[in-house]
Amino acid sequence: MTDLSGKVALVTGASSGIGAAIADRFDLAGATVITAQRKDAKHPTIKADLLDPTEPERVIREVVDIEGQLDILVNNAGLMREGLTEETELSDWNDTIALNLTTPFLLIKHAIPHMKAFGGGAIVNIGSIEGLGSNPQHSAYCASKAGLHGLTRAVAVDHGKDNVRCNSVAPGWIDTDLNVDFINSMADPEKFRAEIGSIHPVRRTGKPDEVANLVLWLACEEASFITGQIFTIDGGRTAQLSLP
Repeated sequence: MTDLSGKVALVTGASSGIGAAIADRFDLAGATVITAQRKDAKHPTIKADLLDPTEPERVIREVVDIEGQLDILVNNAGLMREGLTEETELSDWNDTIALNLTTPFLLIKHAIPHMKAFGGGAIVNIGSIEGLGSNPQHSAYCASKAGLHGLTRAVAVDHGKDNVRCNSVAPGWIDTDLNVDFINSMADPEKFRAEIGSIHPVRRTGKPDEVANLVLWLACEEASFITGQIFTIDGGRTAQLSLP
């Protein structure tokens, strides 16, 4: 089992879903885990409104004040608002870009000096296959995740010399509470579940723990020569062409 004993990890948006699975997986590997979001989580939490651009610096400072170091940063907090491009309000666009792209940038910006001081660190951004392609009515979300993938590469290039690695994972359909509730709201949940599974070569949707396992590996020393990469985890969905 991967050992993160002695490491301090900050995970944003960890009250449920993928973020909660990542925090649990890091804890199991021996890391000291701190989370940041509006709500309390299972692990020690710094309550923060991450739409506020002044909050990321405070969150990083508090982690270092509490634990004396910061070794791993996982940018998981995110927002999706649907609407056709022509109907998308500027406020929805701005909020989506702010939380999905600007907040990770600010957390990374303020985390890197501390990581450098402790000999390096690992950053993992939770992107999306919608940073590579698009579902309907997701213009702001797609733009934010594509930007996050680009930020990942830029940070890796700028700070590899500081022993700071930065990678992204791009999940497809994952059975978070939100997605499960959505399926259960359908007139025929089992039929919809089968249909959504059929667009994946593995014939099912993914689980938060499966994403967490990949994030854990990218954060550990076993992945020490990997940086600037986007890892798709989607059951083969984006590899499968639609039928002619």
